[in-house]
Amino acid sequence: MASIEKIHFAGAVGNLEGVLHLPDEKPVALVLIAHPLPTMGGTMEHKIVTTLARAFVELGYAALRFNFRGVGESAGEYDEGNGETHDAIAAAEFLRARYPDLDLLCAGFSFGGYVQARAAAVIQPSRLVLIAPAVGRFAMPDVAENTLVIHGDEDEVVAFSAALAWAKPQQLPIIVLPGAGHFFHGRMVQLKQLVMQQVRCAA
Repeated sequence: MASIEKIHFAGAVGNLEGVLHLPDEKPVALVLIAHPLPTMGGTMEHKIVTTLARAFVELGYAALRFNFRGVGESAGEYDEGNGETHDAIAAAEFLRARYPDLDLLCAGFSFGGYVQARAAAVIQPSRLVLIAPAVGRFAMPDVAENTLVIHGDEDEVVAFSAALAWAKPQQLPIIVLPGAGHFFHGRMVQLKQLVMQQVRCAA
């Protein structure tokens, strides 16, 4: 049975809160999962974040979801993505210190995808997995060509047209879930299966 461990690790402005999901066997790789916008109620308990954690654990990954500064038991306060980028880097350092020989992926939903795309310049993950990244709402950087992007074409928060405008100059593929909104209501099983399929195929 997969295990769950509540943890705290050092961030730039104090301790950050996280939950580490471990597979039954020795992990084959690591994934760091970032949550949506804190000012809109986003936490590591968001259903897309927990769904991603379950998906990766089923693939044999150790999965760390964590609260950005000012959320839950994490110290500090919201910093418009700047401090949160440092939080993601601190979380990656924690994971790599614990499992120094394993590859690290970074995943994020909405604002969390924006933060992970920024942090990737420092973390250098083997792959990014971005679910409805907050394109247009924040200044999304370019990402690596092997980045997995999944977006709903009826996203009411991050327009699909904005995602295309960001992806097109990079020639970056986007997997589209027709009829899906920003929060993938009623599509969580499909989203989980799609992430597992795409990550497994790339392994």
